[in-house]
Amino acid sequence: MATPARDFRSIGEVLSDLKPDFPDVTISKIRFLESEGLIAPERTASGYRKFYQDDVDRLRRILRLQRDEYLPLKVIRKRLAQDGDGPAPAMATATATATAPTSGVPSADAEVHDADEDIAPTDQPLQMTVDEVSSSTGVPQDVVEQLISFGLLHPKQMGEERVFGTDDVEVLRIVADFFKYGVEARHLTMYRHFADREAAFLQTIIMPLMRQRNPDARRAATRSLSELASVSRRLKQALLRANLRRALGS
Repeated sequence: MATPARDFRSIGEVLSDLKPDFPDVTISKIRFLESEGLIAPERTASGYRKFYQDDVDRLRRILRLQRDEYLPLKVIRKRLAQDGDGPAPAMATATATATAPTSGVPSADAEVHDADEDIAPTDQPLQMTVDEVSSSTGVPQDVVEQLISFGLLHPKQMGEERVFGTDDVEVLRIVADFFKYGVEARHLTMYRHFADREAAFLQTIIMPLMRQRNPDARRAATRSLSELASVSRRLKQALLRANLRRALGS
C-alpha cells in the first residue's frame, strides 16, 4: 500500500483502517460520533474532514468501549474525560452540536455536505493490491476478479500492478455482506446497471453547469450532484422499504 504524503486521513481512509477491527463501523457511524461531540476532526477550507493519528486513536477507543464493554455514549464521554482523553475540542464540538438535531440523525444540510464529501475525490486516494484488498475484506481473489469482469470494481493499472482505490474497497466490503446470504458476484450486476443509469440521469440534470469551465460553476455542479444524490438515496430507501413491507403483508 502506498504511504500517504500527508499526515492526516480522510473519513474514507479512516473507515478502511478501522474495518478490519470493527467490521460494523460505517461512515454514518463516524459522522454520528462527531455530531455527539465525541470526536472533532479538523476541516479543510472546503469542509472535508481531516483525521490525524490522535483522532483515529480516540475513535478506536470509543468503538472498543462500545463493542467490548457495551457502554452508552454518555458513559464513554465520562470515561474519556476521567482518563484525560476528552472532551473533544470545544469549537468543533460546539459546531457539531449546533448542526446536529437532538434525535442524533444528521440534519438535511449535514447530509448534503457529507454527500459532497463522498463524491469529491480525495487528495491522496487509497491504493491497495489485490492481495491486500482480498486480505482486508475477506473476499477471495477469484471473486475479486469476477467482480472486476462484471464492472463492479475498477482497479487502475500502475506499471505491472493493479491497485484498488477507496471506492473499490468499500464496494468489496458491502458485497462481502451479500455473500453471507449465498449471493454470487453475477447477481450483483443489477446494482451496477442501476448506478450507471442513475449517474447518467443526475449528470444530465446538472449538464448546463458542467459545461461551464469556471471554478464557481464546477463547485456548484458538485454541490448539485451531492444534493441530488442525497434526494435519490432517500427516495430509493423509501421505495424499497414500502416494497418490502408490501411483500411481508404489513
